[in-house]
Amino acid sequence: MNLQKTLLYLFMLSALWSGCNQGTEQKKKNPIDSLHKKALKEWNKTIPGNFSEQTELSFDSARLDTFFNAYKNLGPYQEKVRKFYRNRNYHFAWFDDKGLIEQAGNLTDRMLNLKDEGIDGELPYSKHLDSLIDAYSQHKGTKITNEELEFMLTSQYFLFADVAWQGMDDANVKANDWFVPKKRVSYSDYLDSLLKHPVNETGASIEPVYRQYEQLRGYLKKYRELAAKHKWNPVIADKKSYKIGDSSTVLRQIKTRLFLLGDYQGDTLTNLYDSTLFSGVRSFQSRHGLRPDGAIGSGTINELNVLPAARLKQIAVNMERSRWLPVSLKTDYLAVNIPEFKLHVYHADSLLWSCNVVVGKAMHKTVIFHGDVKYVVFSPYWNVPPSIVKNEILPGMRRDRNYIAKHNMEITGKSGGLPNIRQKPGPKNSLGLVKFLFPNSYNIYLHDSPAKSLYNESSRAFSHGCIRVSEPEKLANFLLRIDSTWNKESIYKAMHAGKEKYVTLKKTVPVFIAYFTAFIDREGKINFRKDIYDRDDRLAKMLLTENK
Repeated sequence: MNLQKTLLYLFMLSALWSGCNQGTEQKKKNPIDSLHKKALKEWNKTIPGNFSEQTELSFDSARLDTFFNAYKNLGPYQEKVRKFYRNRNYHFAWFDDKGLIEQAGNLTDRMLNLKDEGIDGELPYSKHLDSLIDAYSQHKGTKITNEELEFMLTSQYFLFADVAWQGMDDANVKANDWFVPKKRVSYSDYLDSLLKHPVNETGASIEPVYRQYEQLRGYLKKYRELAAKHKWNPVIADKKSYKIGDSSTVLRQIKTRLFLLGDYQGDTLTNLYDSTLFSGVRSFQSRHGLRPDGAIGSGTINELNVLPAARLKQIAVNMERSRWLPVSLKTDYLAVNIPEFKLHVYHADSLLWSCNVVVGKAMHKTVIFHGDVKYVVFSPYWNVPPSIVKNEILPGMRRDRNYIAKHNMEITGKSGGLPNIRQKPGPKNSLGLVKFLFPNSYNIYLHDSPAKSLYNESSRAFSHGCIRVSEPEKLANFLLRIDSTWNKESIYKAMHAGKEKYVTLKKTVPVFIAYFTAFIDREGKINFRKDIYDRDDRLAKMLLTENK
């Protein structure tokens, strides 16, 4: 199997109340995400690497029977191990003519430090693996190979891949209301390919996991150090607001905290709110989804008071979510991160541009799932869902006999004891001037909205579940750019025509609705967002339970 075809699979990893429940520009050509480059450069403990490609040292396949009889808990990985060795004609993978290769120690190090993967607990035989390596290192001059150690390393590789790269099983993933299909990678083929091609063209190894995982992994270590060395005491309790020119001993405390978090590089001993602190505050606010105005109010102070231990849990939870996502995609795709309130537009894993979105409020959660955008609908009707007809339209009609006409609506029939009501196309239509359909059972889609002011709010959970897009015309141009029958002028005209028109895309575009409360931005900075749907704690408890 071609490894690249396997890995370059998919990426990952919400309408005015009445608009739901219905069925940064690219600066260079093909830009490469700077974070990806940074992660590759900083990777120094890779499991892959210069594996043994020797073909002289081999073993009897029957020896595998003896090994798995002795290590019963590795039984679930027996078939993968056997397949791996069949494909390489039972040649040793972790030894060459000089003995044990360096990557054996790297794997053992990661197995013994699962906390660095955001995982609590200990995996079967990991310490036994460490003992085998230690014993071999003391007697390596007397024997080039060791079958027990060879089989243990390969078995532990698949065990590690399962836990650190694959994540929870499908049932637990769905129990967390995550309906994006989990990635599927053949780790047997991946390991076998790594033996032949240990590094990519950059000279670094890429793990078979969505790249945010490794980036979050780096910050996990930083926040663990913060939690160990700094108790975040005293709590910043001042309820005043501060701006440039103010002076207070509290500002010294804020400077120290921002310095530890990496947002502030100035003098931490002065009480003055100067321009350097202003820049640091804005950096911190941007990373936490706050309005980056530099004013220190209750929202900023509340985020500053969050303990590093709480951030540790947040990072670990989102590392787990990264394990579920497909690794990569070589095509156009859209990604909505619900807690970030952002739509990101990608081509071949390069971010082209982003814009604000409005997602479902807590009682009307936007579903986490995957679809394919198939239609662009200009000047759309809005078919009012029965629940909204019953709870909001009918009461309005009883209060005002002209309610239907005032809201540019019409009654088209009756079903289930309720009138069928739709809103006519136009600038006041609750779906705006265009919508983007990706057929799904959740009745969720992307659309424009006349309520433009909501896009300027820092927290944008206002809809009934659908996703309102702040730059719908730009999105329409992006999706139709390969269709020669459409251009900027014709798209604008269709949006303002007042007559509904369906356009089928020449090529569907994947869209991923995901949920990340901690992620790394393009500048390499850790970002945190509020858990608006209260999902982090539940997943954290499942992680602790599953890995004990």
